[in-house]
Amino acid sequence: MERRKFIGGGMAGGMVLGRAPAAPAAPRDVSEKADIFVERDQPGQPHKGKVLAAIQPHADDIPLFAAGTVAKLIKEGYTGVMIRITNAEMAGRGATTGEVIFKNEKEHFELCRRLGIQKVFDLNYRNHRLDAESTVEVRGRLIFLFRALKVDTVVSYDPWGHYEENPDHYVTAQCVEAACWMAGGRWDYPEHAEVGLKPHSVREKYYYARGPQLVNRVVDIGKYFDQKAYCNAANVTQGPAGESGARLRAQLATQGLRLPLLGDNDETANLEYIKKIVLYQDAELGKQYGLQYAEPFHYIGPPKSILDDYIKRNAVRI
Repeated sequence: MERRKFIGGGMAGGMVLGRAPAAPAAPRDVSEKADIFVERDQPGQPHKGKVLAAIQPHADDIPLFAAGTVAKLIKEGYTGVMIRITNAEMAGRGATTGEVIFKNEKEHFELCRRLGIQKVFDLNYRNHRLDAESTVEVRGRLIFLFRALKVDTVVSYDPWGHYEENPDHYVTAQCVEAACWMAGGRWDYPEHAEVGLKPHSVREKYYYARGPQLVNRVVDIGKYFDQKAYCNAANVTQGPAGESGARLRAQLATQGLRLPLLGDNDETANLEYIKKIVLYQDAELGKQYGLQYAEPFHYIGPPKSILDDYIKRNAVRI
């Protein structure tokens, strides 16, 4: 089964935190099918004042799967922050492990600049070994950042994605999901209050996946596709993007061949290779919904309170 072709499942609900009195949340949709909502550009900056945390184990995850959506949300007013979980020591080309780490870190800051990210946090766990780390520690660090930054929305790996083989991916996903909920709890890390941090739940999530997942939202990234390709081009050390187009162009030249797609210079070759080859599924998905390019997600929005709705419909003046 191809990446992200499994469509189904509904939006998840959740308990509203920090309210008094406590109100029951709307029941979860446990059906096997999902209505697909197409998220399009919103005029102006409707998200101004809100904080978006893009969270990735490695420098190429957000660029490949969600860079268009991150760019769109930032354009619509979000302040963007990036949290990278590992040091990417085993990902990419270099003479030594130290060189690989350094090059990935440098390129990570550059791709964040290209996305419009304002703050970058590298947690620097060992690459491919996140399942050997303390998930309680990873989760705790995320809770601290969610509270300190007052994060409203996260974009990260889907904790329910299927057939994920990389432990960095599924451990990150699980820690993010738990931290989004626990960050709003009064009794989790009460010592944070000593430095002025208050409980703060993350109430909106865009989850992406490498494998099949339950998709309920498709985001139109037509206006941001070129920016997404430009962002991916910063990942030279690792990932399928970077300088792959230039290398292919040079290889074909030794055989007396030329792909018009790759143009007459390395920069054009790299960007066009990324657009047509690396990100081809964005175009394929877009066609299904009458869009030029699109990204799929399992989206979880702010929970709806049954009690609030009941009061709104039935309360009378006294």
